[in-house]
Amino acid sequence: MKKKYENLFTPWKVRDVEIKNRIVMCPMGGTSLFGWFELGGCKFDKEAANLFLERARNNVGLIIPGIAPLRDTFWGKWLWQNPKMFDDLKVFMDEIHKTDTKLFVQLTAGMGRSWAITELVAPLHKNKITRKLLKPILDTEHELACPSPQPSRWAHDIICPEMKVEQIHEIIEAFAKTAKLCKDAGVDGVEVHAVHEGYLLDQFAIEFFNKRTDEYGGSFENRYRFAAEVVKAIKAECGEDFPVSLRYSVESKLKGFCYGAMPGEEYEEVGRAMEESERAAKYLQDAGYDMLNADNGTYDSWYWAHPPMYMPENCNLDDVAHIKKFVDIPVVCAGRMDPETGAKAVEEGRIDGVGVARQFLTDPEWVTKLIEDRVEEIKPCICCHSGCFNFSSSKGHANTQDLTDTMGLARCALNPKTMQSKKYSIQPAKKAKKIAIIGGGIGGMEAAIVCAQRGHSVTLYEKGDKLGGVFIAAASPSFKEKDRDLIAWYNREITKYPIEVKFNTEVKDVNALDADEVIVATGAVAKNIPIKGADKAIEAVDYLLGEAPVGDKVVIIGGGLTGCEIAYELFLEGKQPTIVEMQDDLITMKGICLANTSYLRDCFKTNEVPVHLETGVVEIGDNAVTVKDKDGKVFDIEADNVILSVGYDPAPVAKKSKHVHVIGDASKVGNLRSVIWGAWDVCMKL
Repeated sequence: MKKKYENLFTPWKVRDVEIKNRIVMCPMGGTSLFGWFELGGCKFDKEAANLFLERARNNVGLIIPGIAPLRDTFWGKWLWQNPKMFDDLKVFMDEIHKTDTKLFVQLTAGMGRSWAITELVAPLHKNKITRKLLKPILDTEHELACPSPQPSRWAHDIICPEMKVEQIHEIIEAFAKTAKLCKDAGVDGVEVHAVHEGYLLDQFAIEFFNKRTDEYGGSFENRYRFAAEVVKAIKAECGEDFPVSLRYSVESKLKGFCYGAMPGEEYEEVGRAMEESERAAKYLQDAGYDMLNADNGTYDSWYWAHPPMYMPENCNLDDVAHIKKFVDIPVVCAGRMDPETGAKAVEEGRIDGVGVARQFLTDPEWVTKLIEDRVEEIKPCICCHSGCFNFSSSKGHANTQDLTDTMGLARCALNPKTMQSKKYSIQPAKKAKKIAIIGGGIGGMEAAIVCAQRGHSVTLYEKGDKLGGVFIAAASPSFKEKDRDLIAWYNREITKYPIEVKFNTEVKDVNALDADEVIVATGAVAKNIPIKGADKAIEAVDYLLGEAPVGDKVVIIGGGLTGCEIAYELFLEGKQPTIVEMQDDLITMKGICLANTSYLRDCFKTNEVPVHLETGVVEIGDNAVTVKDKDGKVFDIEADNVILSVGYDPAPVAKKSKHVHVIGDASKVGNLRSVIWGAWDVCMKL
């Protein structure tokens, strides 16, 4: 191991529990040991258990699984009323402890206004009759209950009901009873979720959300009373020495409902500002908490707690390190933490533990690879959230995530095996075949690796002189360093297998290939728009590849993800981008996490980047674009250049047949998740 990482591998303690190193696998939705969104009621999740055992065997110090709701989402049964789960938990903890890894179970009071109510459930809740009929199965009023009546984060026309004092007391009791069952099962500690990220306990703590006039609202002590009573109840039941961590947001980074603060921005904090946080951290420590597992943000500024690639690495470190000065308990920092910076922060005493989450989904062996000085072999997480947490939303829509995704969080776009080990696995082929793969993009490379791992003979044909395909263009913006790392990882990984790569070879007739099976991974081509002057526009890919330089004033036609990322890059360069989009919001497609989309929307709003929604293009001229808005108003937008980003059409070189398989964007335009998972779907059957 390189010396710069050594401080990550020193022991530390939470109460009397010694942890072998400073790397903490942070909680992620969908990794709960007690299930997540089980229609038949929660039960011990063997898939999550296997995930954690694999990571424990790969040298993580402390594991904190994803939130375990104290009350089942469906049917409303309390966790402590299900002793079988804790019997299974005890068996699992015995296996975990064989690895010398420690594990805390995270328990949640609930989500309140942050509960990601879906497009499917929202209309059922709005109707009093269906809400009543649904209640025995899914009690939406319980899930949405918060300190004071206020709009849902996800469906703004739904007003969340005020939680009753009796409900608060019931939740506190459930924390204590469930924690005791965890302790008896051999769990090393529990984590309370959370005065963090704008979840229920955080809504009580933040005056902006809490307008109560009883003992749980108003003064500082009243607003933090709920969280304080939770830890006191757990300690009374489990003993003072039983560790209780708190998931904690140092600052809310909140400017208003559904409007967060940009990194480095000067703004007026309407949530928990640093001055209150200094007091709150000490107050919560004195109430009994033994560790702070900290970052920043709420669901209104979600990109701080779930940083997309647009956020700086180590984005929460300075704030978390500051708050450590006000407590005597260990403090963990999470949020795009890189190991070298984390190790230095530990050495300097700024933090005690380095929190990492989604990198564990992409590469379960990354800590082992760090120890063994195999850093280049670590498959990088690219912060896309498209497999692990793709709660998506746009104007007028609640969570548009598909039900299968809601029930299956914590998967990984880049690693299909994560939380899907029964569906995706590498098995030796029954008969070794000659496989020809056309196209050296991500889909083609993934297919080549999977086929080679199964024992096939693989030839990969690429018409250009490098591997990466259109992802080379997608990875070109300055903030896409992890995407570029991923391309480099694939190029190295390909060399580990007997894969013949033929560059500068365009295949026009698949029947001429010496192959038993052919995989077509030739991607897609850009769409055009039938308007006057369209030939004057620059294709998005040409701009991204640097083949078409632009002036200062640039109009981007298309406000999807690619168009918005181009506008963001132009903004970072100091240029003047303008977005023209026909939909009523930016990035309206499903499957793109709200943490990612809200960053871009908030950035454009804060920095006054012009965005013309519900607006179509009439004509592209030499120095301007003529557009027409929803009211029929026609006007010109001055432009040195125009970039066209209106989507793609599949471009397969051959049609699907018995021995020809079309994957990725050549089959159906999607994202990296659909490309990689689709490659596995085909390659596992060959």
